[in-house]
Amino acid sequence: MKLIKWIVIAGFILPAQAEAEECVVLLHGLARSNHSLSTIESTLHDAGYHTVNQNYPSTKHNIEKLAKEAITEALGKCPLESKIHFVTHSLGGILVRQYLTAYTIDHLGRIVMLGPPNKGSQVVDKLKNFPGFKLINGPAGMQLGTGELSVPNQLGPANFEVGIIAGARSINLILSTMLPDQDDGKVTLENTKLEGMSDHIALPVIHTFMMKNSNVIDQIIHFLKHGVFDREETKQS
Repeated sequence: MKLIKWIVIAGFILPAQAEAEECVVLLHGLARSNHSLSTIESTLHDAGYHTVNQNYPSTKHNIEKLAKEAITEALGKCPLESKIHFVTHSLGGILVRQYLTAYTIDHLGRIVMLGPPNKGSQVVDKLKNFPGFKLINGPAGMQLGTGELSVPNQLGPANFEVGIIAGARSINLILSTMLPDQDDGKVTLENTKLEGMSDHIALPVIHTFMMKNSNVIDQIIHFLKHGVFDREETKQS
């Protein structure tokens, strides 16, 4: 028989939040909000996951501070003893990597990163000294270059299950001229890769809107369930 956990709030004894097997924390990208992941959130909820679509001030602080504060708060919203998965877009993936270098998450599950600048972005290299870049993108944006001292390049390989979905299409012709290889308009396909990753696929989607693409969302759910992407689905799409 399963024991019911109780908590005391304002003098009342109440049952604690029901335990769930799996919780998915969603982390949006730079200069975006949690609304950008609302389609993924609703689909995951319908698939039976407990979802925490965490908002955070991505342009206000550096990566270290954002990671600690946003992820700590998000974990507190997951049911007790649940397995913790992550689905991230762009900068959100770097926050998870940063957090896991400093902290351990009990019952850590799988992580899906969408368009993560895991080796930084050449766009930052070329634009970081332009007037207004730091004002728009904040301290975290300045940390996403491709140099050895950039935060993504100091975090080391993955020691967790992570699947990466890269965009292989761009409509931003200006930014794409700053990127040396196939890209999604912000990050090259090559720079999304991470040593130690479990799986990696490229889909014909752009960085800005990939999180609303139905094929991307199908692949997210497949990886969360199986730890690999669906190659047959990729061939058909």
